[in-house]
Amino acid sequence: MELYAASYILPIASPPIPGGAVAVDDGCIVETGTLAELRSRHSGPVHDFPGCAILPGLVNAHTHLELTHFPSWKIRKGIDYSPRTYVDWIIQVIKIRRALSPQELELSVREGLRICLEAGTTAIGEILTDRSLIPLYADSGLRGRLLFEAIGHDSVRNAQLVEELDAAIASFSGGSFLPGISPHAPHTVAEHLHQDVYRLAHERNVPRVIHLAESREESDFFFDSSGKIAEFLYPHVRWESYLPAPRRTTATAWLDGLGVLNGTISAVHCVHLTPSDAEILAKRGVGVVLCPRSNDKLAVGRAPVVLLKRLGVPLALGTDSLASNDSLSLWDEMRYLLDTFPGIFTPTEVLSMTTIGSARQLALADRTGSLDKGKHADFLVMKLPGRNSSGEALHEALIHSEILQVFLAGNLVVSREASP
Repeated sequence: MELYAASYILPIASPPIPGGAVAVDDGCIVETGTLAELRSRHSGPVHDFPGCAILPGLVNAHTHLELTHFPSWKIRKGIDYSPRTYVDWIIQVIKIRRALSPQELELSVREGLRICLEAGTTAIGEILTDRSLIPLYADSGLRGRLLFEAIGHDSVRNAQLVEELDAAIASFSGGSFLPGISPHAPHTVAEHLHQDVYRLAHERNVPRVIHLAESREESDFFFDSSGKIAEFLYPHVRWESYLPAPRRTTATAWLDGLGVLNGTISAVHCVHLTPSDAEILAKRGVGVVLCPRSNDKLAVGRAPVVLLKRLGVPLALGTDSLASNDSLSLWDEMRYLLDTFPGIFTPTEVLSMTTIGSARQLALADRTGSLDKGKHADFLVMKLPGRNSSGEALHEALIHSEILQVFLAGNLVVSREASP
């Protein structure tokens, strides 16, 4: 048994504890409370961090670590142009991704995992395109969900894909990771594949994650099968024969009509939701993962966060990838969210969105996301400001503070000196 004490403990799921401590045994949290309380009940060494706060490791609800080296690939592959629209960007990603070697992908994933840890992220919701990369995640020390990507319109290939996904989940060996499925997006997945993935996820009891309402192009496509998705993306991937008749609806309403929306799926981005779309998500219990910096970089707009919050839609934060973001730091994402939507979210809510909120959407809340009994001892030691802080001031100060140490299962994995 070891005790980790600090000026403040932030369990997240309960109020901050001044003069608190966390009792850890065999990589798991035994108890949190004041240091005096824990000392009276547990023997063992005390690791004291005065002038600091201890809080859970962050949970990044949406990553694509295969694309970590994307900025350098653009240059080396000679495809270093600035996309003018969302579809231009997607086509650029496809072109670059097709030309990569297995070694390039492996190095990119390894670097992404390292960056996450350095930024205090201890769990991720990773969209995985290449399942041969699973051992890299299993050996990383991080935990989370590996969400196997499902994409395509060909019925024969899709039937084979579902069988492959079923086998991959049944034989999954990902270390501290668990499996899941990601039907890529409404317009890149055939109707029958959406439904087959839904059934498979239900049978295997795994969550799903989908990119939804990310761009205006998606809205145009679902209304009348027009726009850049129909004109450029479908021909680029040879899907011309799968172009649907005009649906006169939204992607969200279409998915709801397929019966695939419920509390076991999270929707990423959700920038171009209509009010009725948002009500559908709230009614079905669908959580939303916000990626505001990615949306800004791709110039697709901003999610209707006021509406989502008012409807009680569960919210989490993700960084997406370095193909559409400037860093994998959830701290950068939190600060950007607070600056972009002033007065909408409190610092306490934002910290919750990057810990227990993300853990819940990834169906990992029994393992991580808060400093509660029985969860893995994944936590951060953060420097506190010189002045005393409490309440929202404490949470805001931490969002603008610096990480001193990162622990995974009670083991120190990152340590740095505090700046003057």
